[in-house]
Amino acid sequence: MDAALLHSVDDGVATVVISHPAKRNAMTAAMWRALPELLDALSADRAVRVLVLTGDGLTFCAGADISSLAGKEDPQALAVLAEEALAAFPKPTIAAIRGFCVGGGSQLAAACDLRFAEEGSSFGVTPARLGIVYPASSTRRLVSLVGPATAKYLLYSAELIGAEHALRAGFLDELLPAGQLERRVAEFARILTTRSQLTQAAAKEFADGRTGRDAHWAAEAAASGDTAEGVAAFLERRTPAFTWTAGG
Repeated sequence: MDAALLHSVDDGVATVVISHPAKRNAMTAAMWRALPELLDALSADRAVRVLVLTGDGLTFCAGADISSLAGKEDPQALAVLAEEALAAFPKPTIAAIRGFCVGGGSQLAAACDLRFAEEGSSFGVTPARLGIVYPASSTRRLVSLVGPATAKYLLYSAELIGAEHALRAGFLDELLPAGQLERRVAEFARILTTRSQLTQAAAKEFADGRTGRDAHWAAEAAASGDTAEGVAAFLERRTPAFTWTAGG
């Protein structure tokens, strides 16, 4: 089957599927190039409130399809551009992982806000197998999730770790029994669609270390009326009708 990034939008949740079944969903050069453009389109869609990134079938992503990258533009640069576009997506992002999440797959998963995985999944950061210097930005992102010791363990050895290890290390946020990943991710994404986009957008910037935006978010909160609506809805025991949306 052809390698492609598939996507759909349903009830506020955009789902992007990494699909390259012949190579365990390894990312081709064309897929790396296509991801930022797809993310730009989805971020501009006001119907989208949450993004879920997953893999086709029983594998999340086994990394980069080296055969598609040989002799072409710098494969590492392509991966970093895609990773940074995913990290910069202005709405909550969830990686839904089953099977192998290795190399470029781990890069993409780490760039998401949250990572949910199914038991039996495997994780690895594997540039040491190819003599590649892992990008500084990707290394910092990995360290922010798992700490310097585990990041060194993964980068030095290029060994795979199991899902339980990944959960203990802080790479994963939730680990689900077999057969429950899709339902749990759908349930959690639905919860996120009901929450304040204002809160989520500000929290994403603050948690990701962006500074100098305190006054901006205070002004956004004051102008939106969402705080007053949230308090009123709480007191009236009803679902709040927040109006602020990412991108205005």
